[in-house]
Amino acid sequence: MRGLIGRMSTRAFITGVSGPALRADERDFLRAQLPWGFILFKRNIETPRQVTALIRELRDSVGEPEAPVLIDQEGGRVQRLGPPHWPVYPPGAAFGVLYDIDPALGLSAARLSARLIAADLADLGLTVDCLPLADVPVAGADAVIGNRAYGTEPKKVAAIARAVTEGLEQGGILPVLKHIPGHGRATADTHFRLPQVDTPKMELELTDFAAFQPLADLPMAMTAHVVFSALDPAHPATTSATIINQVIRGVIGFQGLLMSDDVSMNALSGSIAERTRAIFSAGCDMVLHCNGKLDEMREVAAETPELAGLALDRARRALASRKRAQAFDRGAARAELDVLLERAGTIGA
Repeated sequence: MRGLIGRMSTRAFITGVSGPALRADERDFLRAQLPWGFILFKRNIETPRQVTALIRELRDSVGEPEAPVLIDQEGGRVQRLGPPHWPVYPPGAAFGVLYDIDPALGLSAARLSARLIAADLADLGLTVDCLPLADVPVAGADAVIGNRAYGTEPKKVAAIARAVTEGLEQGGILPVLKHIPGHGRATADTHFRLPQVDTPKMELELTDFAAFQPLADLPMAMTAHVVFSALDPAHPATTSATIINQVIRGVIGFQGLLMSDDVSMNALSGSIAERTRAIFSAGCDMVLHCNGKLDEMREVAAETPELAGLALDRARRALASRKRAQAFDRGAARAELDVLLERAGTIGA
């Protein structure tokens, strides 16, 4: 992995692009700025052949055949790959329902679903899934998490998230833990505005943060654009040095590669350039930009440092942790998953 591991000119950002193929101006931008990785959305996806070609184009643009390419493929409402070319997967809550019937079966279903997702991604050349979630929703929270969550009890959430991680890793796909240190209490969708959580620190440590602690060994994590007033009333976690240092790196103990959630979300204030500076100043290793708007991508790149130092070490460790895909009977796994979901009455949940 010459470029990703050794090339010091690689910049510490992950970017989306505008459509199903690279435009000439996007290609020129990527060649000049050399982002560490890429992320795909539904606007980038038409057919398997087209997606594979786009991924090849992206990697060719930075001269790195193994550049990380991410996607949000959870199942349920958040599934960038879908019919007619890819199957529908259940939302995270389905595994929680089955877990309550029989924990072993719930974990098995979560692992199988993630392994099937990993196979879909690997077929296309994708290498990273923004999954699992360890968010713990509460009554009255915004529905942006909703049935994406595995449950409302930290130990259960962490157990299912671990099973999802195992399924992805068995398929050779790197996981991204989200949304650290917790999005479950947010009373607003961070795509549109900034939520504030006023829960006391001790309660957060026993609930929200506790779900992430058993997953602190994961290679990568994505921050939450959420203000925790008991810890830092002035900044969301993404731009809070206090929360990153004391909670994410401290209480939770996560030492892997920390990326921001999307810098273009309306939860963050200021220009894209100001947001990018704030993200790095707070201690994130990597900034994520998703909407494919080239003028914003240029602002991000202008404020993004070369990947170096501790951030480079974390990036190296993350990529080195990717496992070789294990032998797998996709048809048998899908049949087994469907039987488990039928048993829980969650098909179509």
